[in-house]
Amino acid sequence: MSWIQALLLGLLQGVTEFLPVSSSGHLVLVPWLLGWPAPTLAFDTLVHWGTAAAVVGYFWRDWLELLQGAWEALRSRSLDDPRARLLLWLVIGTLPAALAGWALEDFFEGMFGRPAAAAGFLLVTASILTLVESGSRRDRSLAQMTWLDALLVGLAQAAAILPGISRSGSTIAAGMARGQERQHAARFSFLLSTPIILGAGLLQVADLLGSGSLSAQLPLLLVGFLAALLAGLACIHFLLRYLQRRSLYPFAIYCAFVGLGGLVVALVRG
Repeated sequence: MSWIQALLLGLLQGVTEFLPVSSSGHLVLVPWLLGWPAPTLAFDTLVHWGTAAAVVGYFWRDWLELLQGAWEALRSRSLDDPRARLLLWLVIGTLPAALAGWALEDFFEGMFGRPAAAAGFLLVTASILTLVESGSRRDRSLAQMTWLDALLVGLAQAAAILPGISRSGSTIAAGMARGQERQHAARFSFLLSTPIILGAGLLQVADLLGSGSLSAQLPLLLVGFLAALLAGLACIHFLLRYLQRRSLYPFAIYCAFVGLGGLVVALVRG
């Protein structure tokens, strides 16, 4: 892997992890389309930790508030504090993806070797974004969430383990389908991403330490990590503000364009 490839793939991970366009789909399709070698385990681990650092860094105040709410709930033995309820909803929302990743790990890993499938799932993402935008009125905030809302958003996150199904897109769409305003659905989506990205990163780190390939790739790994971190911070900031007034339709159009393009290339290459 060259410096340019490390930089571009790091930027790609940081941008597509949080915009509703599927980071996994892009990381499958882009190297395949350009004829680049597949990223190493070490590189994949470090760019994911870059996006994990971005979401933790951006929302550290939110997490501190949630932990304070949980402490107050333990002291009072009550869930009257909305911060404690939100933390509980995040726990519930994390469980489906964690269980699916554990139970179906081999199946999901096999999908990452199928660029045509990733392209097809990008079309699914485009359809999801389009359908939810054309749906009913959305006027609920995070304070009005229920455990069922959290579970359904969590199921959407579990489905997004498939390359091409956008994690942020599917979870934001699920929140909107439950009546949440776009920006509130996006905030819950980003908070929900924190444990799942960190958990996946920890599993990759365990594999990486066993491979002994870290030191030889360190300069390129740092380039990818920093690119993913900075791009992730910028995209979180951008999307939270964008969704206050604008729709998901441009992202749906983009996913449809890339998905169709990937399928055409797959058919041509045979």
